[in-house]
Amino acid sequence: MVPPHYDHIWDCCCDHGYLGAALLDKQNDETIHFIDIVPELMQSLESKLQAFYDQHNWRVHCLDVSHLPLQDHKGKHLVIIAGVGGDLTAQFISNINAQHPNLDIDYLVCPVHHLFTLRAKLNELKLGLVQEALVEDNKRFYEVMLLSSKSNSQPVSAVGKQIWQAENAIQLDVAERYLKQMLSHYQRIAKGKNNDVAHIISAYKQVVPSIKA
Repeated sequence: MVPPHYDHIWDCCCDHGYLGAALLDKQNDETIHFIDIVPELMQSLESKLQAFYDQHNWRVHCLDVSHLPLQDHKGKHLVIIAGVGGDLTAQFISNINAQHPNLDIDYLVCPVHHLFTLRAKLNELKLGLVQEALVEDNKRFYEVMLLSSKSNSQPVSAVGKQIWQAENAIQLDVAERYLKQMLSHYQRIAKGKNNDVAHIISAYKQVVPSIKA
């Protein structure tokens, strides 16, 4: 889901840098930026990159994702935010958009919680959906979304569309199990006090996973 037409790719909250390193392995001409707020992590990562990727285009930044120096780097940007909650993902994107309203920025996000809330916020920010996928890894489900600020992209669905359209029976099984998990999650929440999630449950109940024709 990372097309080869970007000038700068920002691997945010990169931790040990595995995702960014994988992108370096198939690098074209773009610069991969590694971003995390933990100094010790970034010092260790920079040493490893110098040892194994000395001939590649990369930079290491120890800073808050909300303050990416995108204005210092010309061209088209892809900001990757993975492994953090949907609320924090929304906060990061809101801050980045507010600081760089005129830059050409796409986002690739893979949040760990609060997908429904995040999807609503993405629509509020007028980001469009380019592609989305449902991934099961180590008995956990992840929604991955590639987003664009261009107006010709489709709106972000409240509960997803492409993720429920499987290519084969294996993917269909993943989608059905994920849907069951999401419904169970919100039905449990609905039993608590002051938790009005009826509209969320209703939205997921309308989903019918299927194999593409």
